This record gives sequence, structure tokens and C-alpha cells, in this order.
Amino acid sequence: MKKTSKIIIVLNLVFLAGYFVFAVNQKEKIIDQGQLILLELAPVDPRSLLQGDYMVLSYDIAQNIPEKAPQKGYVLVKPDSVGTYKAIRFQNYIPETIIEGYPIEYIRLDSWNISIKIGAESYFFEEGQGKKFEKAVYGGLKVDKNGNSVLVGLYDKNKQIIK
Repeated sequence: MKKTSKIIIVLNLVFLAGYFVFAVNQKEKIIDQGQLILLELAPVDPRSLLQGDYMVLSYDIAQNIPEKAPQKGYVLVKPDSVGTYKAIRFQNYIPETIIEGYPIEYIRLDSWNISIKIGAESYFFEEGQGKKFEKAVYGGLKVDKNGNSVLVGLYDKNKQIIK
């Protein structure tokens, strides 16, 4: 192998490692500083919900989106009277000043406009813990001001994290 090929390989590995560290740091920052938002999970048949050691999540806000919602954009959510967050608006930008609610970035999954993906559609857990997580009613997301979100846990009907 030529010396220049080795240098290119090493530079690519350094770049890849740097990008990985940057991405992890961004997610950690969201977890530390983001706003906790509880989104109601849409009903799913429990027999198909558990597949191995993870749970496929579907959010209530992702089920009933307006026809005119952009293909890719932000859903603004705000808390209701019981502290669960509901969608108030779908748009393709984040307003400079948000008077109410928090933005969550989304993308449509299909051309039929049936649902959207907000980036946290699977929850992994230890083997044999499935029964405990079947009681999940809410998905807990940490969200930053730019609409980036990280799933931090599942919550029961009393809004207590399931561990």
C-alpha cells in the first residue's frame, strides 16, 4: 500500500471518530439541557409491540396530521391541562420567537400522509423486561430549541418513568 493511501485512510478514520464524538456530545447536551416532553403513545397491539428486546413506538401526535402539513418540518407541541404535550401546529420552519410550545423535527414516512417520524420510534431494553414496558403510556423526549429530540424513557399512566 502506498504511503498516501495510508494517510488518506488514517485521515478518514480520524474524521469519522471526530464526527462520532461530536454527535454523541450533541445528544448528551440535549439530554442535559433539553425540555422533558411527555408524548402520549398511540395504541398498538401488544402482541406485535414487542419484537425481541425492543418496543416499536407510535406517538399519538404522529397519527392525525393535517393534509397540508409539510413533508419535512416541525410540529409545535404544548402541554395540555394534565401535562401531556399535544400538537398545535405543523410547519416547515421554527419561528424566531416561540410564544407557546416546543418544536420537534419530523419527516413524513409515506406519500399517503398517514404518519410522521420524529426520530424516536424504538425503545430497547434488557431481555425479559417486556412485560414491564407493556404498561407504557407516554414516551419521554428531551427536546432542544432547534427541534432536536432524544428519547429518554417510557412512562406509565402516572407519569412515572419505567425502569
